[in-house]
Amino acid sequence: MFKPYYEEENITIYNGDCLEVMKEFPDKSIDLIVTSPPYNMRLRIRNGEYTQREMGAHFSKKYKNFKDALPMEEYYKIHSQALREMLRVSPIVFWNIQIVTGSKEAIFKIIGDFSREITDIIVWDKGFGQPSMNKGVLNRGYELIIALEADRKNGRTFNKYYFGRGTLQDIWRLGRGGNGSFNTHTAIFPKSLVNNLLENWTRPGDTILDPFLGSGTTARACKDLGRKCVGIEISKEYCDIAVKRLGQEVLNLND
Repeated sequence: MFKPYYEEENITIYNGDCLEVMKEFPDKSIDLIVTSPPYNMRLRIRNGEYTQREMGAHFSKKYKNFKDALPMEEYYKIHSQALREMLRVSPIVFWNIQIVTGSKEAIFKIIGDFSREITDIIVWDKGFGQPSMNKGVLNRGYELIIALEADRKNGRTFNKYYFGRGTLQDIWRLGRGGNGSFNTHTAIFPKSLVNNLLENWTRPGDTILDPFLGSGTTARACKDLGRKCVGIEISKEYCDIAVKRLGQEVLNLND
């Protein structure tokens, strides 16, 4: 049994592999999941074949000890399993992903596999895309937030929601992510994104899970909005950063 790495009132963080940790959670024990898994940024194409990009300080610094370059089939398998497990423990999942070279085939395959469970897609408009690494490639100025539900019905109506008819758009112009003074994690969503999800799909006291917690944006948003949070993060370094963020009484706007 996994022991919590950190606990405070309404917040629990586990340091471990989310697939292993989630196995210990009962069915439907979580009210909502919001998460952003690794993008597989270091899997590139050279001479028409997939290859790992060299480790470089200028590129994909999310994890020091994680290459973020899984073979495409392994990336597909791991994240398909993770989504199945998420939909077992929670009725609704918001899965934030970016379609890059190292994930494109796997993500489109996953979208097809989960077409029944997908309720809708929100576009996070970052305002601009960083310059592409290669010629002939579009700059990526958006990410997707795919909403999946375990007990789907036909159509696009959510089973449970707290927004009024005609009040919520599917394009969220939030700019780029940032975590203020905690800038060692370079692939995070803004806290305003998590706030939007919590305010429109949950109520105070609900339990939120982020199985790829990273530097703790979801946990911090839950603490600020009165939600309970369970976070899972494989990197001890980022668990420690998340704990520090939770300890701050006043945060910068992007924290």
